[in-house]
Amino acid sequence: MILVANSEAVDLEHLMATAGPGALFVFFNKTYKILAGRFERPALLVARSSEAGANIVYRREVERVVEPFAAASFAGILNLKVGPRETFSRREEFGPRPVGHLDLSGAYADFYPSGHVATSGFALGVWLAEQRFGRNLLLAGFSARRSLQWKLFRDHDWSFEQTALRLLERAGRLSLGEEGASGSPLQRFARRFPEIAREDVGLAAAETVADRLAATDAMVDRLLSLTRLQALFDTFLRRLKPPTRKERLAARQGPRE
Repeated sequence: MILVANSEAVDLEHLMATAGPGALFVFFNKTYKILAGRFERPALLVARSSEAGANIVYRREVERVVEPFAAASFAGILNLKVGPRETFSRREEFGPRPVGHLDLSGAYADFYPSGHVATSGFALGVWLAEQRFGRNLLLAGFSARRSLQWKLFRDHDWSFEQTALRLLERAGRLSLGEEGASGSPLQRFARRFPEIAREDVGLAAAETVADRLAATDAMVDRLLSLTRLQALFDTFLRRLKPPTRKERLAARQGPRE
């Protein structure tokens, strides 16, 4: 099984060339971001929910999202909810195709950082890893890298997810592809110099990251000072916009716990 992230790190042609004919490709939400044409391989679409139901239903994108999939090999849609306030959409809202529902709300409350909610790929990947698919479970393109085309939403804790997925790969519960299988540059460096203890590698990396974050924080503070007026003007303009359906639902449901 291959979970395909909506990421510029995905090499779909390579995945199709190397995967076996029976491999199931799992896509998430806006497939048109990575599927340029017809997709004939076995496929499943994961449709993430919000407080207003499945996002592709709410945005009226169902037909556009499923259009690339060949009917003969399309397994259907899995409506997924992870956050405690997310709600499922009705089966008939997805049109004439198989629909299933998977409720993972609260499944990771004991370890996922509070104030954040898991991404669809992470939530499904961890759930499948717990079913012990092992190396037969491949997470492709899960890089969590921001670019001009791809943005990262602050609702999710990307650093935690990347760390957890790498730990699951090291435990043999899943694979992160060629980049993950080859090990990080620091791991390869430590293999080159076997006298370096594994715990020292982690400590040195943590010290370096801490130093760089401190320097970045100083630059961010400077940038915030320089752009304060623009931020105030942006806030003023946003207050003039009418609330969206999701914002109205959130207001009726009250503050998050």
